[in-house]
Amino acid sequence: MTGRGTAAAPVIGDKQTASKRTRMSPEARRDQLLEFGLEMVRDRPLEEITIDAIADAAGVSRALLFHYFASKQDYHVAIAQAQADRMLACTEPDASLGDPIAILTASMAAFVDFVSENRSAYTALIRGASSSDPAMRDVFDRTREVMVGRVLDHAPAFGVEVTPTVVLSVHGWVAFVEETTIRWLTSPTVTREDLLGLITAALPTLAGAAS
Repeated sequence: MTGRGTAAAPVIGDKQTASKRTRMSPEARRDQLLEFGLEMVRDRPLEEITIDAIADAAGVSRALLFHYFASKQDYHVAIAQAQADRMLACTEPDASLGDPIAILTASMAAFVDFVSENRSAYTALIRGASSSDPAMRDVFDRTREVMVGRVLDHAPAFGVEVTPTVVLSVHGWVAFVEETTIRWLTSPTVTREDLLGLITAALPTLAGAAS
């Protein structure tokens, strides 16, 4: 789970005119529309990202945007999925580090930094767990399952056998990491290093107790 960085987002104001004149493939246009949404959600809640704002920023009509996304909610789900994919890519384990604690620490550092830089979008993803929209909940559930799976894949390196109890404890640890990091962002009463020490040390302790 090391930091890979994220793709540079488009500069909205500078590209409005150019995007009106540029013929793009369907895939490229859809990706561009998502990029505008990902840029906007960096500093405002997901629910405030409107179809009109995206269409205006991209220099396209509402009708064209609805050609790629069936509804505003469908667009929001696509933004959440893109954000989740970026987070997972950023925090992918780096086996070349060798030591399992080093791998875990690097991944958690990347996670904390990613969430710090994308707090509005990530908070929206976390809220997807309690969303009334099944598609939004699915994005959250699939993202968490990937995170849990990564930890379980490395469990033998910690000398931990993967049992049902260990699986349960890892799910609990991922939820702990998410909530603790969000809490730290809203009330940073400890340093980033203290936060990393807490969430990193909690995993082997919890997994060891569960096994």
